[in-house]
Amino acid sequence: MSRDRAAAVIVALALAACGSGGGGGDRQAEIAARGADVMPFDLDATTHRFTPLATGLEQVVVADDPADGAQVALVRGHLRDEAGRFARGDYGDPAAIHGDHMPGLAALEAGHDAVEIAYADVPAGARITYTTADAALVEALHAWGAAQVRDHGAQA
Repeated sequence: MSRDRAAAVIVALALAACGSGGGGGDRQAEIAARGADVMPFDLDATTHRFTPLATGLEQVVVADDPADGAQVALVRGHLRDEAGRFARGDYGDPAAIHGDHMPGLAALEAGHDAVEIAYADVPAGARITYTTADAALVEALHAWGAAQVRDHGAQA
């Protein structure tokens, strides 16, 4: 196979992957639409960050404008509620946004008793820290966070 043909095949495969849930623009638009149904704050006025930790994951959502008190309050209320749900093994909101088969989701639901969930206010938003001594759950948290970053695109 020529170099040009090989490059064309690689590009075609990459485009096909993006169109089938590989994190492309269509997928991100779909996620944004679903997210607007689940999250009360404006996704275009906030940023999600998911940081892998040796013992789990840190999730931070902040208002892009720290002076936007309404967005900050909505972020904090939502993340506070989500932390409570996640501690009970209820990951229904992320499933509604990202799909039932998102990486790490099933393991987190099944192993929720082994994950410590801690909520905290941060400047302009809120943080949820997920901590566990279970290596498989750390891996699930990392996969779950990475899936959200891919799906949220510019909002993460």
